[in-house]
Amino acid sequence: MRLPIGKNILGILVLFLGFHSQLLAQPRNIGQLSTQQGNSTVGYDSQGRMTRKSKGSDSLQKRDSNADSITIFYKYFDSSRIRTLDSSINDFTSRFPLPYYYHNLGNYGTAAQSFFFNPIMKPGFDAGFHQYDVYGFTLENTKLYQTTRPYTELAYVLGSKAEQLINVVHTQNKKSNLNFSLEYRFSNAPGNLKNQNASQNNFRFTTHYQALNKRYELFFIYLSNKSASSENGGLQNVKKLDSLALNDPYELETRLGKAGTAGRNPFNTGVNTGNIYKTNTLFIRHHYDFGQKDSVVTDSVTYKIFYPRFRIEHNFRMNHGEYNFFDNNVDSARYNDYFNVRLPSNTYIGFKDSWSDINNEFSLISFPDKNNLSQFVKAGINLQNVKGTFDDTVTTTSFYNVSVSGEYRNRTRNQVWDIEANGQFYLNGFNAGDYSAYISMKRQLSKKIGFLNIGFQNVNRSPSFIFDDKSRFPVLNRTDYSKENIIRFFGLFENPRNGWKMGGEYFAVTNFLYFDNFFSAKQYATLFNVLHLNAEKKFRLSKYWNWYTEIHVQQTTGQPPVNIPLLLTRNRIAFEGNFATNLFLSTGIEFRYNTGYKADNYSPFIGQYFVQNTNTITNLPDINAFVHFRIKSFKGFFRLENLNTLDVSKGFSFSKLNFNANQYPGTGLWLRFGLWWNFVN
Repeated sequence: MRLPIGKNILGILVLFLGFHSQLLAQPRNIGQLSTQQGNSTVGYDSQGRMTRKSKGSDSLQKRDSNADSITIFYKYFDSSRIRTLDSSINDFTSRFPLPYYYHNLGNYGTAAQSFFFNPIMKPGFDAGFHQYDVYGFTLENTKLYQTTRPYTELAYVLGSKAEQLINVVHTQNKKSNLNFSLEYRFSNAPGNLKNQNASQNNFRFTTHYQALNKRYELFFIYLSNKSASSENGGLQNVKKLDSLALNDPYELETRLGKAGTAGRNPFNTGVNTGNIYKTNTLFIRHHYDFGQKDSVVTDSVTYKIFYPRFRIEHNFRMNHGEYNFFDNNVDSARYNDYFNVRLPSNTYIGFKDSWSDINNEFSLISFPDKNNLSQFVKAGINLQNVKGTFDDTVTTTSFYNVSVSGEYRNRTRNQVWDIEANGQFYLNGFNAGDYSAYISMKRQLSKKIGFLNIGFQNVNRSPSFIFDDKSRFPVLNRTDYSKENIIRFFGLFENPRNGWKMGGEYFAVTNFLYFDNFFSAKQYATLFNVLHLNAEKKFRLSKYWNWYTEIHVQQTTGQPPVNIPLLLTRNRIAFEGNFATNLFLSTGIEFRYNTGYKADNYSPFIGQYFVQNTNTITNLPDINAFVHFRIKSFKGFFRLENLNTLDVSKGFSFSKLNFNANQYPGTGLWLRFGLWWNFVN
């Protein structure tokens, strides 16, 4: 098997390790992060507020530039839980944007779908395009940092066929009360088939400011995502995979795209036939607090403390989304043969929906316990104005929504209870009658037994706008669809001490909206249920050998238009440990397997996976070999993926490809080499 990137990887590795060795020779230890604060003079209360542990100055205001450690933590947006940086190396997918329980169309950056039943659980307006969501930055996965020194993380992943991914994260506190961070991620994958090149561009900028008197606080978040993915409609004839002249699927003709217009150029992400989606979000949250002042006096420093009791909050959110499919090289015969569409002798077709919406939410928040900011009651009202533009920017539509919301949270100071309940109801406007209700209760049974988390969720939502006849995307069978209603019960039993988890979720769905071919939409009004059980465990086989297993079982009742595998499991057997002062190693074999099922097909024209009941896809387990290591702040990941595609009958070639959807084969032997480097400025 010819590996075209071998020389590039060797050169990059030698250059990078040579540069890194100079850094390791520096006297300061940049690898001591938030988990190693034993000598720090800074402590934190249950809210993450800094307190003094011993005499000296505030480390965020004055800090020795030669200090050998950094104190850094973060919170996810809209969460009060303090988290520290992850230095583990045993799971590559915890750093790679695509989780192991997702699959794509055979190329990173193309339309992705979860193996699990994964309905949309948000009320209100939705444009209806979600096939690239897993690759993007969102408000929910935004991290808000606090750090004593500037911190940077660089990542680079190089894969077969010139696949590459670059990720840069930087955060720093300009002052103790002002932090900013930025993150940029770019990926480009030329593809294993013709007309399959895809790229993802993601950018995020955040700022967090708190006034010195602790009364006013501001959060600013800007997100930008661009997905550019060529669409080939799958292979014209998958049987020709068995008779490749050069053992390269790139030889075969695809159903969409003109032969010769696409190439494997890692620096060219041009799309001639495919989708380009762009989304931008600007979010500003600021609030003013009324409460109680206090102070703590030490021998040399007086610390001012403020306890919020009542808060006035305003959230401003502006979104823009542009969704575009086009084909610059229309072949009418192929459209007729493969998609049953009769076209005039056009050389171009295109569909485009653009959406902008502005949200203003005003809320009142009360804190019953002055010492616990994780306990509060919130009530708010939101006004949303939406404008849609279609194709030629002449045809437009506008509407509004008025909704009210309420929320209660209580994470007790002793960390025993963690309760969250919230609801939203659309009073008036385009989505009037939509609502959501959510409650989750987490209880620590004991340090030995672990945690139990149970919850309930109910969403009543209007159909996504792609089902509306104003959308320019060619969806057939549009009518006045009823609102979807989804009920979800969930539970999780976690025992960190023994390294295992057991959980499950149960769905009850009515008026389920779906697609059943390349262009047609349908609604399944009958109530149906989906049960999903999962278990996760780490087994210690010996001093250095560990076995990580994850098992998921799913089942539907009746015969709903939902096709999911009965079983999905991932297992990793790894030899790992600390084998030198600063060397941590994890190496072994992992495999992922799902039982055969009638996997959804994909429509490139509307950007949707759709249900099919003709072909059952049964694959061999995906088998990967890996060597992961960490030396202080440097992490390396070397992986040989899809070893299961080996076919000894063809002279030791990797040509027994698994399939992700009808006419969409996966890849053969795939080499990935990734570098993650953290450093303190």
